[in-house]
Amino acid sequence: MSPHPETGPSDLRLVDEARHRLLDMISSGALRPGDKLGTERELAATLSVSRSTLRQVLAVLAQAGVVRRVPGRAGGTFVAHSKVDRDLSVIVGLPEYLRRQGFVAGTQVLSATMTGADDLTAAHLDVPAGTLVVDIVRIRLADAVPISLERVRLPADLVPGLLELPLGGSIYDLLERQYAMTPQDVIEHLEVVEASPDEAALLGVADRAPLLAITRTSRTADGVPFEFSDDLFRADRTCVTFRTKAERAEIVGRAASEHAVDLRAAETRPAG
Repeated sequence: MSPHPETGPSDLRLVDEARHRLLDMISSGALRPGDKLGTERELAATLSVSRSTLRQVLAVLAQAGVVRRVPGRAGGTFVAHSKVDRDLSVIVGLPEYLRRQGFVAGTQVLSATMTGADDLTAAHLDVPAGTLVVDIVRIRLADAVPISLERVRLPADLVPGLLELPLGGSIYDLLERQYAMTPQDVIEHLEVVEASPDEAALLGVADRAPLLAITRTSRTADGVPFEFSDDLFRADRTCVTFRTKAERAEIVGRAASEHAVDLRAAETRPAG
């Protein structure tokens, strides 16, 4: 049965023609993934159709996954991304990445505790094993769908009172605002791993589905390590971008795992 049984043949033709014009704008690059389409009035004028016809066009394209309709004052209709682009060349919080690409960012805090650093955490943070660290585990959402599972550990003595603050946004923004702490030297390792049953359940994927695992250690401008993180991104929802200038990058060695190569940039600067 047609979704618009009252629509006549001429109206269906107008919807189909407008749909093709909008698809042509997307395929030509005039509209790019993440672009906001504008108001109904503007878009209807661009496509030379009525607003009621436009709504039918957008409903068809939204059902097909070509556009995403985001409710609310800051919402609108966006050209859909097939995947979230995670750019490892700049340092910003994941919510900012998502907002730049037209997604609605969300967070579910699974746990936030004070605990003793295990050997691995202690090594990355340059502290003795057992040193108190703040340990935060969160699920990050894009348009209410899980995109990543992240765990961040921070030396407790550098972030007093952190557990009393809201932890649903960007940790980097929170650290800069509350503790005047920003990442200046960041080393990240990327590898593909299989989802464990618990990870699969949290991320909404099948057991042993591929995940992009990013391990990160961040230091301040004074060389003080303040963050050790493990992020697991859904491979079906994420792509990764690297930007490297040959004269500024060097291969410094192979990590303990035979599956990871450590690429260290001479300078890594925050995006701002």
